[in-house]
Amino acid sequence: MVEATLPTLGAVLVTAAVDSINPCAIGVILLLVATLIKQDRKRDILKVGGIYIAAVFATYFIAGIGILHFLANLPVQIANYVTMLVALIVIAGGLIEVKDFFWYGKGSSLMIPEEYAEKIADKMDSLTVPAAVVLGVFVAAVELPCTGGPYLAILTVLSQQGVNATAYALMALYNLIFVMPLIIIVTFAYLGSYKVDEMKEWKHMNKAKMRMMAGLLMVFLGWILLLLATGVIKFG
Repeated sequence: MVEATLPTLGAVLVTAAVDSINPCAIGVILLLVATLIKQDRKRDILKVGGIYIAAVFATYFIAGIGILHFLANLPVQIANYVTMLVALIVIAGGLIEVKDFFWYGKGSSLMIPEEYAEKIADKMDSLTVPAAVVLGVFVAAVELPCTGGPYLAILTVLSQQGVNATAYALMALYNLIFVMPLIIIVTFAYLGSYKVDEMKEWKHMNKAKMRMMAGLLMVFLGWILLLLATGVIKFG
């Protein structure tokens, strides 16, 4: 058996970068910005948008801590089976994402459920600072089927190395990269560098490609997790 060691930092950087270009997360922030502009509240874009993004970051980070501790405290034999299960879930999710490149929205899709999408739209009507916090937490929770696969795979990798300051730092780095496109969109909208309609059009034109990138990444990560569970590779 050939053993290989892969860089954990590299895996985090690449996975977070691809995961950040996500139609679910981008779609919600565009809706938020468009609502503020429609309400003639452009001056509030940075404040409300920044608080919303901070809430998303915090929710994913806190959830990651819980998942990381759960996975890291499993007995070794059970942990290997759980890693295999996570791998199969991530691969299945990846194949669904790849399917959406060819048949977008047909059959099973990893997107925010319609009933939650309607609730998100309703919550946009009153975008106060407290409402932005609630919205960020709510959106982070309901878009997990759309964005959670790569994050779960990385948390599984980190759990193999134990819970320590390095794991927390890598989680924080992952989530910072994940929200970076949201920060860029809010900043550009505030400065007027790009109109929201133009950004929506870009998202619409490229959402299938985003799904393909995420899908291929998830299939690859799932395969890596299977090799990790069987001891063929390790991260370090």
